[in-house]
Amino acid sequence: MLLQPGMIESILVRTWMRRGLLAWILWPFSLLFRVLTALRRCFYQVGLLKTIRVPVPVIVVGNVFVGGTGKTPFAIWLVEALQQAGYVPGVISRGYGSSDDAPRLVTPDSLAQNVGDEPVLIACRTKCPVMVGRRRVAAARALLAAHPHINVIVSDDGLQHYALGRDIEIVLFDARGTGNGWMLPAGPLRESASRRRDFTVMNAQQSVSPVSSDAIRMHLIGDIAERLTDRTERLALRSLATSEQGIVPLRIVAAAGIGNPAKFFTMLRGIDLLFDEMPLPDHYDFADNPFADVSADIILITEKDAVKCSRIDAFKNDPRLWVVPVTAYIDGGLTEKILEKLHGYPTA
Repeated sequence: MLLQPGMIESILVRTWMRRGLLAWILWPFSLLFRVLTALRRCFYQVGLLKTIRVPVPVIVVGNVFVGGTGKTPFAIWLVEALQQAGYVPGVISRGYGSSDDAPRLVTPDSLAQNVGDEPVLIACRTKCPVMVGRRRVAAARALLAAHPHINVIVSDDGLQHYALGRDIEIVLFDARGTGNGWMLPAGPLRESASRRRDFTVMNAQQSVSPVSSDAIRMHLIGDIAERLTDRTERLALRSLATSEQGIVPLRIVAAAGIGNPAKFFTMLRGIDLLFDEMPLPDHYDFADNPFADVSADIILITEKDAVKCSRIDAFKNDPRLWVVPVTAYIDGGLTEKILEKLHGYPTA
């Protein structure tokens, strides 16, 4: 029987969280990957490979742990913080699944299959210019050409794309920490967890060893749900956890096609919701309807999944689907520290 992509991903994730037999088998390959990664970075540092700077400051938001650590909610928070500080930010992104190599401008009406689901979500939430492209430098230049008033660029992911010069690097971790601490393919790390960066953000309830002890805490809060068929219709999620539902409780399913679905489920359980889990592959395209045979009164989905579901009749007309918008809250005065760096002053 052939292994499906979702099964392979599940096996790798379990492997990467401990140093078991499969991880040890793959360990020699991770040493080679570490050497190649270090050489590539060294080539950029000594100028054998060229780093190109654009006329405005660039803030890169990324991770060294493969998969979702909360980059998109953080990028939305960062853009909104810059806007409140008087900056005019723009965003560049790889655009996972985008259909074109050339830079492409993203609007709230763009199709996820053309530009990626996360860039559309960022454009919808922040109302700032967003450009996607495989080559970050080309995307940044195209963004500035289309919107010359932009005075700071946020790169959603792209930590390892050294061709684009950057002024601030922000690395995110979550409760998985560094997994087994090894690099690909024996572990989950794209680079050494000790790589330099300006700020470390921890998307978890508590610090996780061996992530930097000065990591700034991020909390993701989702306390309301919006009906997909009419996003103006809202309900408090806590109301679903009360006895006011009547004699027969509602059957709730929570679905998430994100890098770390467990994070979405944990957040919902934090407000005492009882539900069945439906983890989906990251960037799930909903070509098939996973809810067709689901017996549920309410199906909670992420905003990232709603970007795609809202364009498909089978989903956008399903009254069971409710979207849970998530907002990032950041501890530690990070806004002020980033603004100090942008102003050319050292952080406190």
